[in-house]
Amino acid sequence: MSSAARGILVVDFGAQYSQLIARRVREANVWSEIAPADKALKRARSMNLGGIILSGGPASVYEEGAPALQLELLELGVPVLGICFGQQVLVQALGGVVEASDLREFGRTSVRIVNSSGLFEGMDGRTVVWMSHGDKVTRLPEGFEIHASSNDCPFAAVAAPERGFFGVQFHPEVAHTVRGREIIENFVWRVCEIQEDWTPESIAEREIEKIREQVGDKGEIILGLSGGVDSSVAAVIAHRAVGDRVHAIFVDNGLLRHGEREGLARTFGQHFKIDLTMVDASERFLASLKGVSDPEEKRKRIGHDFIEVFRKEAARFERAEFLGQGTLYPDVIESVAAHGGNTAVIKSHHNVGGLPDDLELELVEPLRELFKDEVRAIGRHLGLDAELIERQPFPGPGLAVRCLGEVTPERLAVLRAADHIVTSEIEAAGAHKGLWQYFAVLLPVRSVGVMGDARTYEEACAIRIVESEDAMTADWVQLPRELLERISGRIINEVRGINRVVLDISSKPPATIEWE
Repeated sequence: MSSAARGILVVDFGAQYSQLIARRVREANVWSEIAPADKALKRARSMNLGGIILSGGPASVYEEGAPALQLELLELGVPVLGICFGQQVLVQALGGVVEASDLREFGRTSVRIVNSSGLFEGMDGRTVVWMSHGDKVTRLPEGFEIHASSNDCPFAAVAAPERGFFGVQFHPEVAHTVRGREIIENFVWRVCEIQEDWTPESIAEREIEKIREQVGDKGEIILGLSGGVDSSVAAVIAHRAVGDRVHAIFVDNGLLRHGEREGLARTFGQHFKIDLTMVDASERFLASLKGVSDPEEKRKRIGHDFIEVFRKEAARFERAEFLGQGTLYPDVIESVAAHGGNTAVIKSHHNVGGLPDDLELELVEPLRELFKDEVRAIGRHLGLDAELIERQPFPGPGLAVRCLGEVTPERLAVLRAADHIVTSEIEAAGAHKGLWQYFAVLLPVRSVGVMGDARTYEEACAIRIVESEDAMTADWVQLPRELLERISGRIINEVRGINRVVLDISSKPPATIEWE
């Protein structure tokens, strides 16, 4: 974003959802970025700061070693909003008291709005919010007042409006807080008075310019193309930035969905005029995965082979100095403490970190700070086909993380056939609209069945169907009974090796969308 654009700095105290806070700000068409607690002041002073949001976090503010708030942040003359841990650390820094609570609150809670100004402009009465805390504010700093409360949380929302300080014990960034978007919009638009200038057009131009600056006038990019939304949009952005100096490479790792390779060739030919190399490395990947059941080990081996294939292909391009990838924010937050904070690692992604020290390619990741909906919006702006833009996400390690247990050619064939039935039936029924992902998972669990009066002892298939806005949270979806019956019947009748189909009815959290 241009240095002239005012934005919100999200101070990361180790929350899993710091990126989700940033996303909500961007949904309000305002630029946001994230910095860890110990680097926030430096970043705040270098950007055109319009406001600060203090994230939640797993620590207790009174514990030794807890992330500390840099007090100078409160002296920069911009509004500050503290969320959960952020509220507590703000209150404590200003002279209030935070203590362990006898009652831990997790889940939906009804709060009463006491003051319909500031964060609650345009609201009154009661609203439902999402609580997740074990500590509580027991005494407010001087000058603070209550803006919302619940039966078990008298300081659900507090403020010192004259000083521009606000705090909420709940999480407005999650979808479970009914009017959470409005609360964040009120903070950004009304309290901080920031103009809306974060749009698909501005995002695309920002990323195109960043690539031009990074690559220069002569550098060439090798770009990993999977055919999904992310890599396709990354390819278009890179091509807009440096033109014919982009060389797309598609690696067939043998872990693709039904018709993936053929579909990619057709789609890419329709939408891009970029040099494309298709590499069949399926034997190499499957050999690496032989005997491996641990999901992290699968990801590491797939990631290693992916990079090595690129290393070999890079030798064909003497001037290639850059590796383009479609890494997104959710990839980063689930892999590492992306901004140097204390966020817990959930799982690794093949295109995040772990690159060998001797890889002579510098990463170009135009989508690294973006969420899926932003990527789709950019894709529409750039003129990509709607069918491609709305395609459901597919993990980098492919079917390997949906084939639980050892990955073999035989089990992959079973899974691929079952998955094709799931996706084709849902799409044929028009039930895919509004869904985030819908796919099959092959389980290394055998059970007894009866087919044609004969006993069977085969594996089970799980169907995973979720709705989500950004993959940070997700809810399972119940499709019509008739459709599920048709899917189950086809899988059992047509796919040799499966005699039982189950439905995954878990949400994220506590589960993840993928099984591995």
